[in-house]
Amino acid sequence: MIKRLRIQFVSIIMALLTILLGCIFGLTYYFTKQSLEKESLDLMESLADSPFQLGQLDEVSKRVKLPYCMLQIGSRGELIATNGGYYDLSDQEFLQKLVETAVSSEDDSGTIPAYNLRYGRYYTPGGVRLVFVDTTSEQASLHTLLRNSLLIGAVSLLLLFGVSVLLARRMVKPVEQAWKQQKQFVADASHELKTPLTVIMTNAELLQSPDYAPEAKAQFGANILMMSRQMRGLVESLLNLARIDQGQKQPEFAAVELSRLVEEAALPFEALFFEKELTLETEITPGLMVRGSASQLRQVVEILLDNAQKYASAPGWVRVSLTRQGRHVRLAVANTGAPISQEDLTNIFKRFYRLDAARSRDGSFGLGLSIAQSILTAHHGKIWAESSGSVNTFFAELPAAASQLPQG
Repeated sequence: MIKRLRIQFVSIIMALLTILLGCIFGLTYYFTKQSLEKESLDLMESLADSPFQLGQLDEVSKRVKLPYCMLQIGSRGELIATNGGYYDLSDQEFLQKLVETAVSSEDDSGTIPAYNLRYGRYYTPGGVRLVFVDTTSEQASLHTLLRNSLLIGAVSLLLLFGVSVLLARRMVKPVEQAWKQQKQFVADASHELKTPLTVIMTNAELLQSPDYAPEAKAQFGANILMMSRQMRGLVESLLNLARIDQGQKQPEFAAVELSRLVEEAALPFEALFFEKELTLETEITPGLMVRGSASQLRQVVEILLDNAQKYASAPGWVRVSLTRQGRHVRLAVANTGAPISQEDLTNIFKRFYRLDAARSRDGSFGLGLSIAQSILTAHHGKIWAESSGSVNTFFAELPAAASQLPQG
């Protein structure tokens, strides 16, 4: 699909460029031809206005730049005078053919392709004056222009084709990356769903077997319930991500006192941290306000706290701080634990990415931090992680509410 998209992109660009260059060169050729034709007609009109010197050749005027000849036709159609430059006017048969062609034409001006001549017919009191101008140099100029245009056009299209290929690779790269991420996302989601489904099917089959005691069957039922809840959690996380990605049913943003929200979100985790021999420390600046969705921001706080309790080393501590940083409000959740590598700090926000693959068995699917990142992006904020020694810290930063920004 990506290859087809690149080909389509290059084809469209090349088609547009070909049409554009064709229009430019076509208009250049057309206006050049019109200019040369007008110059030739002006010359003919100027020659027609010059007085004839009967029976002899005049010196060529300084204004004349093309070979020409003039023929004066009497009232009875006889050739009574000739004049010209660079032409042999002694061939009466040739002159008679020119006269017949020009006189018999319906138009007062035109071309005689057989002789590469343009003629003009002008009426005078004594008859008709015919002016012929050679078009060889005009046609040569047009042919040269056409040849050069084709050559320049071909070279330009060749160069532009190379540029288009490079642009296509660059433009399609985000699409290719998104396509790969989507395929990886589907593969990871399928893998995460496959394991609990297998456990559910196996326990369901064992539950139907008459060879097991009621106590064993009760355990099979408990296993099915546990895996079903795990699947429900995964499906809900996937639906949450899909809603955030597509912007569906995005709640209206309102003023949120983030200080109170963080305090309330951290309170239920105290007992959980105590059971895991972790000390919860809070340092929250009161009265900090942001604009956003209170429910989604609470979810971000809960995701960071849940992540801390999963990966903190015991005995240890988890520290939650909320401070003002210029025009932003920064939430930091730090915990003691094994250092996180620089590669993991970059990849940890990718979907289904886990530092410990075994965490998938206790309800961790590697989606929490990705959901938090999507929420913060929708709130014009950002999230990142840092690791120093045995302390890992996750930061979430949001724009402060306008009412708290310094005036002026």
